[in-house]
Amino acid sequence: MAEDIEIDIDDIERRMDGAMTSLRQELASLRTGRASASMVEPVTVDAYGAQMPLNQVATVNVPEPRMVTVNVWDKSLLGKVERALRDSGLGINPVVDGTTIRLPIPELNEERRKELSRVAAQYAEQARVAVRNVRRDGMDRIKKAKAQGMSEDDQKLWADEIQRLTDTMIGRIDEVLEKKQQEIMQV
Repeated sequence: MAEDIEIDIDDIERRMDGAMTSLRQELASLRTGRASASMVEPVTVDAYGAQMPLNQVATVNVPEPRMVTVNVWDKSLLGKVERALRDSGLGINPVVDGTTIRLPIPELNEERRKELSRVAAQYAEQARVAVRNVRRDGMDRIKKAKAQGMSEDDQKLWADEIQRLTDTMIGRIDEVLEKKQQEIMQV
């Protein structure tokens, strides 16, 4: 009976890697002085009764190094898109011009750099929480396997492996965060 019990460590590792991938995408959206379409990728808009990514309701362009434009397809969503951009934490003041919203990218002052650094830290903490949730799920699977007859030695082996994965992933998240914060704080 105990022979049939298996913990899918590859699935746990894949899910933890997913948290890391998500973190990298979110950090890529934090640009340090130059306009980029990826800055607005994490923005979601309350449209048609659901939260939709900005790129599903508008076209995002970068016409010049310090400007992002958002061309909203449905004029009735213009206000919601503007509100989503204003509330996104990007620290950019949207300017509505017809069905186009212009996002002028300000020079980064010391205060804005610190604010972006804090946002990056929040993204990293969300990734750490996601990794810990995957860890908790893995530990719950071990407890269920114990009830099905898994030996204590196997329980310890799997728990140690899941903890090793968790520690490795948290370390990688911390490294990525530190690198991004250094990039943001460079003058």
